[in-house]
Amino acid sequence: MTLAANIFLSAVLFVVTLAAVNYIHFRAFPVNVVLYGALIDVAISVIISGLAGWYVIFRGNISSIIFAQLLVIFTLLGYIFAITVPTVIDRSFSLYILEKLQQNDGGIRQSAFDGAIVEEFMREHRLSDARLTEQLESGTIAIAGGCVTLTGRGQVIASMTRWYRQHMLPQHRLLMGTYSSDLTDPFREPSRMSDYRCGEAHMP
Repeated sequence: MTLAANIFLSAVLFVVTLAAVNYIHFRAFPVNVVLYGALIDVAISVIISGLAGWYVIFRGNISSIIFAQLLVIFTLLGYIFAITVPTVIDRSFSLYILEKLQQNDGGIRQSAFDGAIVEEFMREHRLSDARLTEQLESGTIAIAGGCVTLTGRGQVIASMTRWYRQHMLPQHRLLMGTYSSDLTDPFREPSRMSDYRCGEAHMP
């Protein structure tokens, strides 16, 4: 077989391996964070398909540099999969809206979205539990005495993302027929919730 045919066969092997590993992992084994679990599956799949490719498909008849580049490409493709498929489906409110519309025979009153639909999303997806678990596993928060606090890593990430949001996100974004910069600084207005900060005066 030609080199191009062997590369194509290796790519197919990687895709099939990743699909199988991800399915078995997510169906039969514990997963702490969807993204991290998917990335582990990518790493396992690259190793398996790499070994199979080297010894079975190419049988050593390929430059080590080209083969290394091929593994890098597989890793990048796997990373794209991990971000855009399981992670997006797990987290996306946009996809939830489509599924919720389907659940309700294709139509929901627009007036329900700011209240009922958001509450349903929070409850049905256990959103607070899922996101707090992700941040705990990432080392960006700590929970003690009923208080959720930022770690040093969390402070750095929050500062970086807030700077990016304020300076790099669209200043003229279409929101229900009007272009606005509201989402570049969502904290510009005071919170409508009661004071929920940690501290002796606010602890039960």
